[in-house]
Amino acid sequence: MTADVHNHGLTADAACVITGSVTVACDRCLEDLVIPVETSFEESYAPDSDELDLRQDVYDYVCISLPLQRVHPEGECNQETTKYLSK
Repeated sequence: MTADVHNHGLTADAACVITGSVTVACDRCLEDLVIPVETSFEESYAPDSDELDLRQDVYDYVCISLPLQRVHPEGECNQETTKYLSK
């Protein structure tokens, strides 16, 4: 993640670029699935202290960048689990 922050006295502007991957459970077989993430956001803040905490915003933007259906490509799911889905 890279962040560019500009302090304007009472407010601060942050521009963040997030690149990486997230490991989630596959919706079909429940095995680990690594999803690449590439997103960015720009926000203005009125910080209460000398520190600007962007953790929640980074988490939220990563979550909304994930696909709604998180499944392995066709044929890559755990075969032991998926054999019960077709019954």
